[in-house]
Amino acid sequence: MEPLSRVTDATVDVLRALRAGGRNVWGLQVIKMSGRAPGTVYPVLERLERAGWITSEWERDDARPGPRRRLYKFTSEGASAAVELLAERDAQRATSRRVAPRTDGRLA
Repeated sequence: MEPLSRVTDATVDVLRALRAGGRNVWGLQVIKMSGRAPGTVYPVLERLERAGWITSEWERDDARPGPRRRLYKFTSEGASAAVELLAERDAQRATSRRVAPRTDGRLA
């Protein structure tokens, strides 16, 4: 597994959606859960897969009507890395909220 070269807010949203979605999550589900557009989500999923954070495979349910879905799931290393990265982001967000500017322009 490779580290991610850049971690955007969209990447964080996709990682959160993948974690919340369970074992096999399909693209439209990630789009709905993340609130991001398909043109944002699918490139992030592709980067995560190339880096070895997730794997994907085509759905094998022939009984379900409609087109096949591409199912995504974390690799074991990717799941651990995602937990770590999301915890770091949450800590950064909490810190940035605590260090808010005062009304006189100085840091609190």
